[in-house]
Amino acid sequence: MAEPKVMVMQSSLKLVIAATVAAAALGLSGCNRPRAARPPMRVLAEQPRQEAFVRSLDTVSTLEATTEIELASQAGGRVQRVLVQGGEPVSAGQLLVVLDQTQLLADVAALKAAAETDAISYQRFKGLVSQGAATALQRDEVRAKAIGSQEALRSKQADLAYKDVRAPISGVMADVTIKAGDVVQAGTPFSRIIRNNQLQARIDVPANQANAVARGQRVQLLDGINPRPLAEGRINLIDPGVNNTSQTLLAKATIENPRGLLRNGQRLRTRVILGADRQLAVPFSAVTRSFGQSFVFVVGTLSDLERDPGKADLASLRRLPKGTLLALQKPVNLGPLQGELYPVLSGLSSNNRVILSGSMGLRHGSPVQLKP
Repeated sequence: MAEPKVMVMQSSLKLVIAATVAAAALGLSGCNRPRAARPPMRVLAEQPRQEAFVRSLDTVSTLEATTEIELASQAGGRVQRVLVQGGEPVSAGQLLVVLDQTQLLADVAALKAAAETDAISYQRFKGLVSQGAATALQRDEVRAKAIGSQEALRSKQADLAYKDVRAPISGVMADVTIKAGDVVQAGTPFSRIIRNNQLQARIDVPANQANAVARGQRVQLLDGINPRPLAEGRINLIDPGVNNTSQTLLAKATIENPRGLLRNGQRLRTRVILGADRQLAVPFSAVTRSFGQSFVFVVGTLSDLERDPGKADLASLRRLPKGTLLALQKPVNLGPLQGELYPVLSGLSSNNRVILSGSMGLRHGSPVQLKP
C-alpha cells in the first residue's frame, strides 16, 4: 500500500514545479513588455522677431580733469599754518597756507610810517610854496620822495600777500605735501586743486576699430561690477595717428560729473556706441551653452531631423505617429546680450519656431507638443 503514496507525492511535486516555472515565465514575459511611450513635452514656441540692437565697442579709458591747477608759493619761507587737507573741497580765494610773516610785517609797518611822514611833508611844502617860503624845486623833491615811499610800501605789501597761498579756483585739494614748520622755496609745488565736475575720458580704441569711431558718438563709462552706465558723454576729439607701442587710437570725450562720483586718473570700462541695427533676436531664457557653443531648440519634423540626426534614435522616432513635432537643437552665433535679448548673427532664420519655455530636459529629437 505504500507504493501509491509515493506516486501521488511525486505527481504533486511535478505540479508545483510546473506551476512555479509557468509563473516565472509569466513574470519574465511581463518584464519584456514595452514601456508606455513618454508623452511629448509641452513647450511654448515663437518665430524670432527683428529687434533694434546697438553696435558698440567695449574698451577702457582713463579720466583726466579738464581743470587742474598746481599749487606753489610765490615766496619762500617757513610754513606757519596749513589750513586744508587733501580731499577737501575749496573755494576760489580761500586761504590755504600761511608762511611766516614776522619780518615782512615789521617792514610793512616801517614803510607805512615813512610813507605817511613823506605824504605829510609834501602837503606842508605845497603850502610853503604858495606862501613863498619854499621853492617849487624843494616841493617837487619832497613829492618824489613821498611817491617813492608809497611805491616801496605797495611792493612790500605785495611780498606780504605772497606769504598767503590762496586757492586760484574752486575744486578739490589733492595730497598736501607740506606741514607747519617746513621751509618751502618759491615756486616749488606742494599740492594741486582738481575740478572734478567735468572730466575728459581718454579712450583707447584698438587700431582695427579706428575707422568705426567718429566724433559725436556716445560714450558710456561702466561700473566695474555691474554693466550699468556711471556717466555718459560724446567723442569730441580723435587723434590722427595710432600709438606704435599700444596699437591704439586715442579718442577723447567730455564727461559731466556733477555728483563727483568719478575722479581724476580713474580707469574705467568704456563703451562707445557705434550705431544701431535691426537683427533677429532670441531671449536669454531660450539659449543653452555647451563647451563654449550657444544652442537654441526649434520646432521641427522627422524629415528635418533626418537631415541632421546627430545622436537621435531615428528608428524609435520613426514609429511615432505621423506629424509628431520634435525639438531640434541648433547651434547659433550670438552677439552680446542686450537687456534680455541676444542678437542672432547666424544659425537661425525668421521661419524657425524657437522654443521659449519648457525646454528643460529636452534633447535633440525629443517629441514636443505646442502650448496654445
